[in-house]
Amino acid sequence: MNELELKAARQASVFYIAISLVITLIFLAITLVDGNIYTAVARIGGMIWVFILSMIVSMPIVIPAVKKKIMG
Repeated sequence: MNELELKAARQASVFYIAISLVITLIFLAITLVDGNIYTAVARIGGMIWVFILSMIVSMPIVIPAVKKKIMG
């Protein structure tokens, strides 16, 4: 990998991790305000599940976009 590819990979990873964390926090907020009572295990398990799925979905979208922006 050359320097531009490494820069693109680092920047893409920051973006898709940030996106996944935001989506996970939205999930947590929904579980806190929707009126239902969830156990800590259900909330934490759901947060892990949402984080993993959002990583899977966002990686193939973000990586090519960042690579195209940086490498031209």
